[in-house]
Amino acid sequence: MTILPKPRQPELKTSLPGPKTAAIMERDSQHLSTSYMRPYPFVPDHGEGVWLTDVDGNTMLDFFAGIAVSTTGHAHPHVVRAVQEQVTRFTHVCLTDYPQEITTSLAERMVRHVEKPGEKWRVFFGNSGAEAVEAAVKLARNHTGRSHIISTIGSFHGRTYGAITLTGSKTKYKRGFGPLLPNVSHVPYPNPFRPPLGATAGTCGQAVIDHIEGLFQTIIPADEVAAIIIEPMQGEGGYIVPPADFLPKLRSLCDRHGIMLIFDEVQAGMGRSGKMYSFQHFDGQNGMNCQPDIITVAKGIASGMPISAMLAKESVMTWPVGSHGSTYGGNPVAAAAAHATLDLLEGVVKHPGCGDSLMENAAQVGEFIMAELKAMQVEFPFIGDVRGAGMFIGIEFIKPDGSPDGKLRDAASMAMFERGLLNLDCGEAVIRISPPLILTREEAATGLEIMRDALRTLK
Repeated sequence: MTILPKPRQPELKTSLPGPKTAAIMERDSQHLSTSYMRPYPFVPDHGEGVWLTDVDGNTMLDFFAGIAVSTTGHAHPHVVRAVQEQVTRFTHVCLTDYPQEITTSLAERMVRHVEKPGEKWRVFFGNSGAEAVEAAVKLARNHTGRSHIISTIGSFHGRTYGAITLTGSKTKYKRGFGPLLPNVSHVPYPNPFRPPLGATAGTCGQAVIDHIEGLFQTIIPADEVAAIIIEPMQGEGGYIVPPADFLPKLRSLCDRHGIMLIFDEVQAGMGRSGKMYSFQHFDGQNGMNCQPDIITVAKGIASGMPISAMLAKESVMTWPVGSHGSTYGGNPVAAAAAHATLDLLEGVVKHPGCGDSLMENAAQVGEFIMAELKAMQVEFPFIGDVRGAGMFIGIEFIKPDGSPDGKLRDAASMAMFERGLLNLDCGEAVIRISPPLILTREEAATGLEIMRDALRTLK
């Protein structure tokens, strides 16, 4: 076990946007893809821990971690050292053709968190979450010999062709890109705050299960469904946590009909929820099982280095040699960063002020943030809901009639940014809180005070 030295805390300062930022953003607008979004006038120059400094010297507290990617913060010394050491050995060979110890051992570490007695798993490495999802769909179809895939409304699975077909959060991801992947259907996601199908917070999980069974009787033959893909905690759709009984019931439904269950853990996985994978909050509850057949992970797996993984039960990973591959997938430099990230998540290496592991820190500091945000609901009635687990937290803004208030959410987000807090929206009217998992209670308190100050200007 290694204990790292305590990092220096930079001074928070903002004067946005600065002249260098404005100049770079102007060049950016002239030369980069028109598809890129630029929600804030911020051009990062360097980072340290949970702090990011832009090209004009403005230092911001990072509460979104590059969309839940920078698990260990910015320029973490343990991750940097691992990357530097691997670069001096070799940077690429191609895992599709040649085995590499660094990826073999990474696979061994990853499956250790999902394997149960008598159940072996295997790993396919890619470069992004979308690639992991594409691999999962190909595997499910190949293994079952079926073609239909069921996804959920509000979901986000990526922007490649198969992935955007599965995505159900925004029409802009699909408009003008058809035809998309055939044989894909969407069902409601059980949102306890806004229950679908006329259900209540307590019954919406069962309502979705009944809805799927109804589709099997009327529209989609169950024996033609290869897989149901779902985020155990929905990200882009609004950082939604389903009822506790939903995933086990979905597992039972899949078992009844011979359907593969795919959990997309790209955003909520890798310790973000306080457990390695978010579905583990529900697995084993009251004796119920919700172990999936396939898991997709990316984002936080390597603290910003590009790597993803598709994990599958060995009994499911039956596609033949050469049927799927990736030139860069499982790159050794990214794999080194993933090992270093797991060191910190598992507590092999301890980050100062973060308990025995970053997973433990995510759970404890996340609980503190949730409690403080729930207290803010009393002061700010336009906060309709605070939900999540660990450092996977959503704040939903509402109008007086209870409907989503996206405009107020946008105003709140900008007010927070102007005061030095980096954040990002999701859903119709939600601000997501997904900071680096090294965030301490003291740093969290700083961010919460910024939020409180910003919200008072809207009250």
